[in-house]
Amino acid sequence: MSWVDDVMTLDLSSYGDFIAGPTSMNLRTLHTDDVPTLWRINEEGLPGVGKVSEDAIADLLALADLPLGAFDGEGLVGFVLCLLPKTRYASLNYAWFNDHYDQFVYVDRIAVAQAHRNREVGTLLYASVIEHAQKRRWPIAAEVSLQPPNPGSMRFHQRHGFTEVGTLHHAHQSVTMLLRANEA
Repeated sequence: MSWVDDVMTLDLSSYGDFIAGPTSMNLRTLHTDDVPTLWRINEEGLPGVGKVSEDAIADLLALADLPLGAFDGEGLVGFVLCLLPKTRYASLNYAWFNDHYDQFVYVDRIAVAQAHRNREVGTLLYASVIEHAQKRRWPIAAEVSLQPPNPGSMRFHQRHGFTEVGTLHHAHQSVTMLLRANEA
């Protein structure tokens, strides 16, 4: 991976069997002008990602340690927002990880535009998250909806080395808490 002017280009040849799609895509840090597109992509991902307003997406973007977007040409086609521990973010899922772990990179949400799914965009984003977490020597924390079930996301996370570390039950939802150990 190399960064030039806030844009990262991935050399995907080292990812072997994980990458079957395009051989390059630009990843860049997200900015406030990306919020409307982030919100639209998030809406396309419902119910697999949590429903939020544009204002909430803007707030998450401000809190994110790793706000990263995948761009195919000039258009945003997917994103990931990661937080470090102990921010003011009021998510019960995030609070669960704060209660159980001192150090982690929390994937609050990863979403890919409907027209770009099954093209390895999520894998590209996670490759960057994994590298980011390895630099800190911290595990990656995430959750997947158990009720309603999200088997596609569970398979995706298992394929990327996540293991179940708990379950959290909310009033109208249950989630499986996942952790990917640091391999550095």
